[in-house]
Amino acid sequence: MSDRASRPLTHLDATGQAQMVDVSAKAATVRQATAAGQVRMQADTLAAIQAGNAPKGDVVAIARLAGIMAAKQTATLIPLCHPLPLQKVEVQITPDSALPGYRIEATVKTKAETGVEMEALTAVSVAALTLYDMAKALEKSMQIEAIHLVSKQGGKSGDYVAPPQATPKIEKTQLTE
Repeated sequence: MSDRASRPLTHLDATGQAQMVDVSAKAATVRQATAAGQVRMQADTLAAIQAGNAPKGDVVAIARLAGIMAAKQTATLIPLCHPLPLQKVEVQITPDSALPGYRIEATVKTKAETGVEMEALTAVSVAALTLYDMAKALEKSMQIEAIHLVSKQGGKSGDYVAPPQATPKIEKTQLTE
């Protein structure tokens, strides 16, 4: 067992009850996190979204806005997350015909006593869910995949960069309704 794995979980008190970690003694420092994920769909669904032919309107713009709003609401969604003053939330949603589908990346930045990994992950998750919601009339078999932390900077645990992700290959036959 690694040294890190043998440490007690900070979100549990001495009796094993869930607790919000006390970060009041920590210095506020600049922290940033980037998360990514993707929504896989059929090529004709991607083409319809790119052409602006989705029944609910501008799928990508609404999904981007939803991701930004979600990052700002993370503490209300994840029970033990601290409410943080966010100085930057950027959500990029990029079409990828090789998937086919969209790649989503969110970067969140703050100057606070704790990090913004959960805010970045929440932004990607909600952007992906919104993309699905906005385009489900075109295709219900879309798949939200590979949501993960790409990197983080700052804080006591230092910087982190994820190893290259091996995205699972999904056969086209799995995407038909």
